[in-house]
Amino acid sequence: MLQRKQLNLAFLDLTAGETQENDILVMLHGYGSNEKDLIQLAPLLDREMRFISVRAPERLDREMYGWFPLEFTPQGVTADREAVREAGKTLAVFLRGVLETYNPRGGKLWLMGFSQGAIMSYLIALAEPSLLHGIIALSGQFPEPALQAAPDPQAFRALPFLVVHGLYDDVLPVTNGRFAEQWLTGKIDDLTYREYPVGHSIHPDAPAVLDEWLTSRRRAT
Repeated sequence: MLQRKQLNLAFLDLTAGETQENDILVMLHGYGSNEKDLIQLAPLLDREMRFISVRAPERLDREMYGWFPLEFTPQGVTADREAVREAGKTLAVFLRGVLETYNPRGGKLWLMGFSQGAIMSYLIALAEPSLLHGIIALSGQFPEPALQAAPDPQAFRALPFLVVHGLYDDVLPVTNGRFAEQWLTGKIDDLTYREYPVGHSIHPDAPAVLDEWLTSRRRAT
């Protein structure tokens, strides 16, 4: 059943079967999109999970939202560091609300983000690893050095990561995915990295990899 709900952020809640103590995958859309985007992947993923697709807090236009403002300059895309931090705090409050409301297995969540949503996923993993079972980062960018501090490196190390990027991404080039792989290597115990021949999008073969990864890691936790 798909329902629209509200905590400190609006979200879509999709369940199948039992709803108590299910694993929960929280989905974070990219800049200029909305909560109706990534929820379309749910039928292709682990049917035993609950899916929560969140609407970012910054309204950009009709049906268009972002996690934090971006400035497009000749030198590239930039963001205010403090706005990024505040977005991370807002998302952390939401995730704690999900944990309190739905009591998922193990008292933790799975987090998946695309583009700006992937940046948010990295931020939460670094700042609040105890909230999470694992991370899926799709076509994202690892946070800048000033935001890379991990207060609990041991909890962070235990998180499994799946990082996916398009070879022909012209929004966040594939070098971003490769940097994330390089940065994570040696800092976590379970890292899977995949590249696909697409631009800033999700390759048709990727959902099967996401499903297999989620199922295997869920059984291992």
